[in-house]
Amino acid sequence: MFAVATVAVVAAMALVLVRAIKGPTLYDRVLAVNSFGTKTVLLLGLVGFLTGRPDFLDIALLYALLNFVATIAILKFFRYQALAPVMTGVDREEDRHD
Repeated sequence: MFAVATVAVVAAMALVLVRAIKGPTLYDRVLAVNSFGTKTVLLLGLVGFLTGRPDFLDIALLYALLNFVATIAILKFFRYQALAPVMTGVDREEDRHD
């Protein structure tokens, strides 16, 4: 049963990879990459269960955190076109309303 679930997750990952390559907009591609990362977490959990190694769950949790932070950083970068002004609190010239 878990082997069938693993095959289904791999098939879903292939479909999401197609969407990441062919996505009509940038946000479709970012969403596809985020979905691919989520399916990777599922795959790590399934493989860990199939092989009897619970260590894979720790790796899956770490990968889930990295996937979340990377997605937020990518979306913030594409919104502001730079990460430095947002992180340091320095506003741009055109944003000032004196």
